[in-house]
Amino acid sequence: MAKRDSDSLVALVQEVFADRDGLKRFLEAVVSAAMQAEVSEHLGAETHERTDRRRGYRNGVKPRGLATRVGSLDLAVPQVRGCEPYHPSMFARWQRSERALLVACAEMYFQGVSTRKVQDVLDSMCGAEVSAATVSRVAAELDERLADFRTRRLDLTAYPYLLIDARYEKVRVDGRVVSQAVLVAVGFTAEGRREILDWRLGDSESEETWGRMFRDLKDRGLSGLVLVTSDAHGGIRKALARHFQGVVWQRCRVHFKRELARKVSYKVLKELMTDVAAVFEPAERSECLRRGEEMAAKWEARYPAVARMLREGLEDCLTVLAFPQQHRRRLASTNMLENLMKRLKARTRVVGVFPGRGSCDRLVGALLVEVHEDWALEERPWFNMEHAAPAAVAETRCVA
Repeated sequence: MAKRDSDSLVALVQEVFADRDGLKRFLEAVVSAAMQAEVSEHLGAETHERTDRRRGYRNGVKPRGLATRVGSLDLAVPQVRGCEPYHPSMFARWQRSERALLVACAEMYFQGVSTRKVQDVLDSMCGAEVSAATVSRVAAELDERLADFRTRRLDLTAYPYLLIDARYEKVRVDGRVVSQAVLVAVGFTAEGRREILDWRLGDSESEETWGRMFRDLKDRGLSGLVLVTSDAHGGIRKALARHFQGVVWQRCRVHFKRELARKVSYKVLKELMTDVAAVFEPAERSECLRRGEEMAAKWEARYPAVARMLREGLEDCLTVLAFPQQHRRRLASTNMLENLMKRLKARTRVVGVFPGRGSCDRLVGALLVEVHEDWALEERPWFNMEHAAPAAVAETRCVA
């Protein structure tokens, strides 16, 4: 039996590369195997297994299609009797983001801004044209689910840490293609687990736009916040000072380095980055500041802008030194959130120009909810909160 299964797997993998529809059939086999494992767990027994743990019995299969970017999968969903119905977990999670992508592409088509690429995307995902009625129905369903997620209460746990960042997407507004800021907030619970707290679109990263997000987070019950990590955008800083008084701010070190790099010639970039790394190396705030002043003095003659930025901005990059050592590396920058933004871009790139704000918000939201659910399944928390965040940090400067 094992050899037969192995031979079948080898043949299937070879088919992926040899046949145009090989990847589709390979994915069908993977999903089918996952459903068989899930239904065994649901019933408490394998096929034909006799055990006291059995809660029900298999009762044939039901055909079901699943739209994906490699085409529509033809699946056989196991049916059960004598217990609660079995619902494959992957259907709701996969179809949410796939449907959002489908709706975005279809909206472009119906609004007269489609391209051959958009039609190719729809063909590869659906294998057929999509009606306007289908688009409206799916969009309404997605919007309802995303609204429930985005308005959920946050007062069941404290969120000591918050990471915020933004990226930009092209959106058609009033007949013009404009850039829209996509703001994302990730929180870390008192247990150290990460969650998507909110996202929204705005014309820019203004104090007003960020302020609305912060106000909504507080209205939903956000509490226990100690530290916020972000870049040094003026709108963020003003909104933080207004809505999160007493919360300390960590300036993202990666953004800080990038800004320094833009102030020098590429010929001295390596030397500059070596000096900056030496400044951040000590674990003592005073030593970092001392090295920062030495570096500013060294570069002042050649690049006064570098010296000025070090003297004005370095201290905000050292906030994490007052926090548990085990947390500092992940709190010092927004790298984790930037990686998430890259994942978003890989999916939104398919659309190119969104036909409207709602379409962009819908796809981004569906993808973020998918990520949130993946995080909920992580075995280990992102932070070990045995090294808890301090309630008050004496040596750091608040954002207010």
